[in-house]
Amino acid sequence: MSSASIRTLIKILEQSQRIVCFTGAGISTESGIPDFRSPGTGLWHKIKPIPFQDFINSEAARRLSWQQKFSGRLGFETAHPNRGHRYLADLVNTGKCTAIITQNVDNLHQNSGVPENQVIELHGNTSYATCLNCKHRYELTDLRKQFEMFKQIPPCQNCGGIIKTATISFGQSMPKIAMARAEAAITQCDLCLVLGSSLSVHPAADFPAYAKQLGAKLAIINREATPLDHLADVVISAEIGSITAELAAAASASDKIQDN
Repeated sequence: MSSASIRTLIKILEQSQRIVCFTGAGISTESGIPDFRSPGTGLWHKIKPIPFQDFINSEAARRLSWQQKFSGRLGFETAHPNRGHRYLADLVNTGKCTAIITQNVDNLHQNSGVPENQVIELHGNTSYATCLNCKHRYELTDLRKQFEMFKQIPPCQNCGGIIKTATISFGQSMPKIAMARAEAAITQCDLCLVLGSSLSVHPAADFPAYAKQLGAKLAIINREATPLDHLADVVISAEIGSITAELAAAASASDKIQDN
């Protein structure tokens, strides 16, 4: 990371009026949530993911899935928004950021103050559950009580369908509405700001490349290299919290100058 890269990003942010942020697991690691694929520490190295068809076809698989969810080992329940989340919330509140497209399921963007309708969740949300048939929403506190009593989650009270956390599992179709909303946001942005994504999980990772193809600026903040680094207008390889703290300080200083 160089100070020149920071200055370049600050200038791009100042010039942009329709920013779309694209976030991955790297923005939430500073909140204590492991990423999914890091060798030895990623979530999928701690807990084996259950494919969607197994969840649908096997009561034992569903029971195991809920055991994993309520064990606390995933780290979502105790996590709080960090500096990166709060910076993006401020960016949304200024009106410059029109949407946050996220691969994350942790609800931390909403918890940081971003309005629900400006968060586009490509992989769902683990903070609640829905019926796979009628889409009725269930709160986890209620489901936890049922699971502790009966060691299983009963069928949907409305239609008898299967209840599942509102996340997208391996083998499950991508959410059509979220994908359409993401595409609409990307087509209107003048900057796509990527934070904490390896940009290796598709089709979600196609959106930043699409933004660049349409003429928007592309900025990437990620600890590791990504397949789109060669297309980006600026790449910063560093911890997101420290970088967003610098960006926030620069924005605050700029506001004070304008006020004077």
